[in-house]
Amino acid sequence: MIFKDVREGRPYPEHGLSMRDWARIPPRQIRMDELITTKRELRLDALLDEDSTFYGDLFGHAVLWEGQIYLEDGLHRALRAALQQRTVIHVRILNLDALRAGAGEVDLEADPVPGQKPPTSTPSRRSASRG
Repeated sequence: MIFKDVREGRPYPEHGLSMRDWARIPPRQIRMDELITTKRELRLDALLDEDSTFYGDLFGHAVLWEGQIYLEDGLHRALRAALQQRTVIHVRILNLDALRAGAGEVDLEADPVPGQKPPTSTPSRRSASRG
């Protein structure tokens, strides 16, 4: 199975993020079998269109809600990746669990998935030679 589950609609409350807000969230790699889709149907013409992200975000949008990660936008990109036999995609993840837990305002650039370490960058030769 490509996704953890396929559902129709969003079980989480409306978050009201604009495209500019989504752009502040750094993309992360995630396995597609950890994602729950929020759409049951797709448009074949959009799936096959190479320029489908021309006017949108290059990365999918997902929402962490009650410990589950829901793919809100990016189903066609995820399926294209699966057709290329890739098991991971890059998505921006909004952590609504942190907001619900009383964190007040969510830091859009913070680690979105508790317990999942953010990717670490490899130190450059210059900084590695100093230490």
